[in-house]
Amino acid sequence: MLTREIIQRVREIQLRTGRQVADVLAGEYVSVFKGTGVEFDEVRPYVPGDDVRSIDWNVTARMGEPFVKRYVEERQLTIMIMADVSASQDFGSVGRSKREAAAELCALIAFSAIKNDDKVGLTLFHSEIEQYIPPRKGQKHALRVVREVLAHGLDEEAEKKPPFWKRFLTREAPLFGAEGFRFPKRLRPPREATRIATALEFLMSVRSRKSVCFLVSDFIDEGYEQALVAANRKHDVIAVLISDPREFEFPALGLVELRDAETGRTRVVDTASQNFRRDFERKSRERVEALERKLRGSGIDFIHVDASGSVVEPLIKFFRMREKRQRR
Repeated sequence: MLTREIIQRVREIQLRTGRQVADVLAGEYVSVFKGTGVEFDEVRPYVPGDDVRSIDWNVTARMGEPFVKRYVEERQLTIMIMADVSASQDFGSVGRSKREAAAELCALIAFSAIKNDDKVGLTLFHSEIEQYIPPRKGQKHALRVVREVLAHGLDEEAEKKPPFWKRFLTREAPLFGAEGFRFPKRLRPPREATRIATALEFLMSVRSRKSVCFLVSDFIDEGYEQALVAANRKHDVIAVLISDPREFEFPALGLVELRDAETGRTRVVDTASQNFRRDFERKSRERVEALERKLRGSGIDFIHVDASGSVVEPLIKFFRMREKRQRR
């Protein structure tokens, strides 16, 4: 069971994002993603009036009479949301955590897709795949996507008392069902790392047809570039970086013990030192700039969302940028 606090938070996100989708995002979404391509449907005999450029010469040579290729417009899209639920996503210094900002962003994407009769699927990952929900339509399904991103890992009582039958499952044996699958939490490793390559390889294995994939993470990881480029060849991958202001600027608080949320390692730093704060800020900004440069160089779209600010404005900026690019 979800706590009342989580249920209330999901309802708040539904109300806020629902209005934003209706008032702002719906048109932007359609202009960017709807009717952007065609897919092969069938080969049929040539009839007078067909465009000669559509003749399939290989089939024509084999059959001894002209055949043409028929294509249909891709009207229905599949949106896949790949959400990072590693421990670093729980960090938040101003108002909400990175995970809460990610949940609101996922809600905007999911409700925009559902409003336009597209399917939405979800994959939660950290060091491994935690949960997969196959793409479906409907507002109820979109709400489930938001709930899972927001509430994952927060049901402590369920952690302490898993059903007896889960005790007999091995780590490799997922729980299958009509709604996708989830690995037993008690048998999973802790959320000690972020492995983006694992998530992308999973996407390639479960989605044979092209999807629009929003990869939502803080990208605190290494060695995922090759998997990202490979996934983008088959799918339309959009990288969404979620960050917090304190990841770029430290207040002068004197000696502070810092703990890495994913590795558990601790370090004592002197935040009163201007050199420390200046070096910290420089390295943080260089990491984001290098990430954006690397992604754009690989032809992958990039969205940067500040967890302390609006998640709507970065999406609108992205939609308009992409629409402008498509018109060229």
